[in-house]
Amino acid sequence: MLSLRLPEDLQARLNRLAEMTARPKGYYVREALKRYLDDLEDVYLAEKRLEDLRAGKDLIVSHEDFWDGLDD
Repeated sequence: MLSLRLPEDLQARLNRLAEMTARPKGYYVREALKRYLDDLEDVYLAEKRLEDLRAGKDLIVSHEDFWDGLDD
């Protein structure tokens, strides 16, 4: 279960869409999340990875070293 407050303009748009299509508001919220969550994950996980690289928590491996390591 998730509870959130929407700005009035988004709430009005969501209400109007739900009324016009006779679908529940939750349907459209789930659809929006499905479509947008992949993009959010990509952005935020890439930012986290970059932070880790800059902080020395993670290393970059050259493609030569990567492929050489697979032969073992």
